[in-house]
Amino acid sequence: MGRCPLPIFAAASAFALIAALPGAATADDRRQVAEAVAARVQSDYVVADKSVAAARLVRKRASSGAYDRAADDKAFADAVTSDLFSVTKDKHLVVRFRAAGFPPAGDDLKADPAAAQAAQLRDARRSNFSTPKAEVLGGNVGYLKIDQFHGPEEAGATVAAAMAFLANTDALIFDLRDNKGGDSATVALAISYLVPPQTLLVSFRDRGAAKEAQSWSVPFVPGGRWSTTKPVYVLTSGKTFSAGEEFAYDLQQLKRGTVVGAQSRGGTNPGVIHRLSDHFGMFVPNEAAVGPVSGGNWEGVGVTPDVAAEPAQALVTAHRLALQALIGKADPAERPYLQDVLGSLGGG
Repeated sequence: MGRCPLPIFAAASAFALIAALPGAATADDRRQVAEAVAARVQSDYVVADKSVAAARLVRKRASSGAYDRAADDKAFADAVTSDLFSVTKDKHLVVRFRAAGFPPAGDDLKADPAAAQAAQLRDARRSNFSTPKAEVLGGNVGYLKIDQFHGPEEAGATVAAAMAFLANTDALIFDLRDNKGGDSATVALAISYLVPPQTLLVSFRDRGAAKEAQSWSVPFVPGGRWSTTKPVYVLTSGKTFSAGEEFAYDLQQLKRGTVVGAQSRGGTNPGVIHRLSDHFGMFVPNEAAVGPVSGGNWEGVGVTPDVAAEPAQALVTAHRLALQALIGKADPAERPYLQDVLGSLGGG
């Protein structure tokens, strides 16, 4: 989960960029990458005691030659990631190999961050900023599928347009079953359509809890708030991750939404992507999310649904719950229509 647009590439610093790799990484290249990983984790990883232990393990494995035996560069990156996870249990703390290079999209972009950002924006637009579907289901129940929360500067207009389209619905289902995360600021924007202004959603504490940033619902959203009281449902699965989990967790904690589906993946801590070499990079969580209600988060355990359902059945389950809620509050003249729609869904 990022608190600013992803991906972010760290500038060269004391952790000097490793020389370009003309082909497969040599044993010496891998040791240099492993040392860069260990140094970055020890310096930046949000849980200080685990950062030291994780860095120690990576250095030990590198010095023993364990990484030399990896079949290829991807296998090497996966092996380092596995070692980091064995200590931290943090699914955000990963090392990646990209043959095309870091930043992604080819050698011509590596020396031109503006071009890299333009390419990423182009790809995001082609996917409609990972918002593939908005529709009105039977019974005037809104449905919005979001597969990633892109940065608000780029995706904010798409979120606003979707919410404007769904403005007249009586209940709303957010489908995050395929949501892989993204930007917490866009999570706050989307939730702002559902809760009062200046509602505290989540805090982010840095290593040692020396500093804290807070995410609040915004005072104004384009088109006005959808509703702060109408029924809301959030669909989750084992693929729902990071910022997608934050959306579900925030609404669940605020008792503003009902989570329907399966346990999510369990990745909380936001961070930064660091370029380690031309072909290796890593994501290092440098903050911990803290819910204002629970005082905790979903790290390692995921968001537990309020209503358990197989992911493939989560939409019809949530649609049924929404219709039942609407029937309970409907005028007598409207109930037969809603009951007919409910009956058409089957399954009781």
